[in-house]
Amino acid sequence: MRFDVLTLFPEMIEAYLRQGILARAITRGQVHIRLINLRDFAMGKHKTTDDRPYGGGDGMIMKAGPIGRALKSIDRVDGMSRVILLSPQGRQFAQPMAWEMSGWDQIILICGRYEGVDERVITAHVDLELSIGDYILTGGELGAMVVMDAVARVIPGVLGGETSSLHDSFEEALLKYPQYTRPRMFEGLEVPEVLLSGDHEKIRVWRRRESLRRTAERRPDLLKQAMLTPEDQAIPAS
Repeated sequence: MRFDVLTLFPEMIEAYLRQGILARAITRGQVHIRLINLRDFAMGKHKTTDDRPYGGGDGMIMKAGPIGRALKSIDRVDGMSRVILLSPQGRQFAQPMAWEMSGWDQIILICGRYEGVDERVITAHVDLELSIGDYILTGGELGAMVVMDAVARVIPGVLGGETSSLHDSFEEALLKYPQYTRPRMFEGLEVPEVLLSGDHEKIRVWRRRESLRRTAERRPDLLKQAMLTPEDQAIPAS
């Protein structure tokens, strides 16, 4: 998997890439990430990347020229290559999309800023506009990091265990069951007895029941998407 990230602030992303799961994936060669500074493709003495909007209005618009030239500088890999603009107007990012995108060969992320980017960039170059939620951020860098992290961690081998990501929240449209570790007692709260029983079948049923209960309480909208088995429907709610 290769990511090319177009940004005005590469140092924001560099810090994130120096630690954690993505850092290890980069070191092992499972993920390749190239940060492209849009100012390197701006023209003139001041390397200006934004300008006032035609028609008036508040704020500034990212100019089409630097983004277009940066995109044309990128070597496209053989296979599935897509250009994504991080934008509050885009399709909302979710776990099934992370799985889909993990099968692509190259993802080019454009980090928007200010009041947005010149629409002609979207018309000429962008395959998909993507939002990480219904709120406004200062720029697309945080969104780019979210997408890279979510996609990279479902690539086989990145998390170590081949099935680690299969048990995350939102897989099967269900939230994850509660997790515990040592000590057995913490501030008067004890680990559920079933988890100490050593009975793997009882533990499996408990975890499934807790996953269903937690989803029903916190995200009932997800249950409409969940593929519940007859066994799930037979599990008591308490």
